[in-house]
Amino acid sequence: MTSVRENDSMATEAPLAPVTYERQVRNDLEEKLPKPYMPRALQAPDTEHPHGTPGHKHYEMSVLQQHVAFFDQDDNGIVYPWETYTGLRAIGFNVIVSLVSAIVINAAFSYATLPGWLPSPFFPIYIQNIHRAKHGSDTGVYDTEGRYTPASIENMFSKYARSVPNKLSPGELWDMTEGNRVAFDLFGWVAAKLEWGLLYILARDDDGYLSKEAVRRCFDGSLFEYYAKMQSGGEGKMG
Repeated sequence: MTSVRENDSMATEAPLAPVTYERQVRNDLEEKLPKPYMPRALQAPDTEHPHGTPGHKHYEMSVLQQHVAFFDQDDNGIVYPWETYTGLRAIGFNVIVSLVSAIVINAAFSYATLPGWLPSPFFPIYIQNIHRAKHGSDTGVYDTEGRYTPASIENMFSKYARSVPNKLSPGELWDMTEGNRVAFDLFGWVAAKLEWGLLYILARDDDGYLSKEAVRRCFDGSLFEYYAKMQSGGEGKMG
């Protein structure tokens, strides 16, 4: 009886909850990555990159801050809509997508990051406070302080990457955003679909899949640096 209870304490599937069989979680992470459930403040590791992105400098910013910092064109800690537009153009989006996306992104996330209560007509995003703009119905890879949790990205792919290991098809991306939905969270539902849609357009491979490596590097912002260099002819294709 005792052994049964001990096994139950480590179970990841429940017989009366079929979804726990459909969406498998990893149980071997500690063999490949130290303390995979501990949120990381400065680096974005996974099982293939236990020390994060090689050559990527964190500048003492949280991983969420690093994700945003690429778009801070003048390095003053504030991202205005025109800087978001410039960054999107630099990584390869066309004028229309960049313009619309810049307006939507800054309008949606500016107020939560402001240092005071009064809104700004210029819709700035303050990088120091970007953790306040974390929305619901997301993957849980970022915690509420902007740290990065390796186990969450690993489980994202173990749950939803059914066609090809460590890669997501458009349908699997849709299933993931549906699976992450929180009740009555309309803003989060829409934001997640738009964010993952843009990332898929940017980083899909030749076979139409979004790789774990692209997703991981999106979280720490190094993906944007990579595509900016590739657009200028200074970077080879990601493996």
